Amino acid sequence: MTNHLFDAFRSRMPAPGRLLMETDDGRSITYGDMLAKSAQLAHALAQAGVEPGDRVAVQVEKSPEAALLYLASLRAGAVFLPLNTAYTLPELDYFFRDAEPRLIICDPDRLAGVEPLAASIGATVLTLGRDGQGTLASQASRQATEFSDVARGPDDLAAILYTSGTTGRSKGAMLT
Repeated sequence: MTNHLFDAFRSRMPAPGRLLMETDDGRSITYGDMLAKSAQLAHALAQAGVEPGDRVAVQVEKSPEAALLYLASLRAGAVFLPLNTAYTLPELDYFFRDAEPRLIICDPDRLAGVEPLAASIGATVLTLGRDGQGTLASQASRQATEFSDVARGPDDLAAILYTSGTTGRSKGAMLT
């Protein structure tokens, strides 16, 4: 078995030197950079105790690093759980208790509020700021730029997206 979703992405990737994205501040990230950085992040996830099928809750601002974190989660076989940055602590408490993430990644400015919620469910917390800095980035920077992608199939859970909850409590939509 291969890593179904990431392999689909990789198979459509142009040459590693080609531009993947360019930021408003002029930073360029190539496909090769993406492979190396997502590998480092995948290693950091594994170092934080994430195993295939574990949920990784992410409440960070949009950034290139957040996109790379999604790819790293796929590569590590984790279930990506993106959470809106506007969610309050009581809302986060609900999502954390419902989804039971092994790892929570939040903006450094939210760490003080998120840590007690994480502790109540036995989750680890790392940080990732809009500028790409934080404890996750620090751990990732010390990791290898190659990663053996975890085998995952088309029926394996890849992400949980919570509904808006307009008619009741938000529910996790499980995506393969």
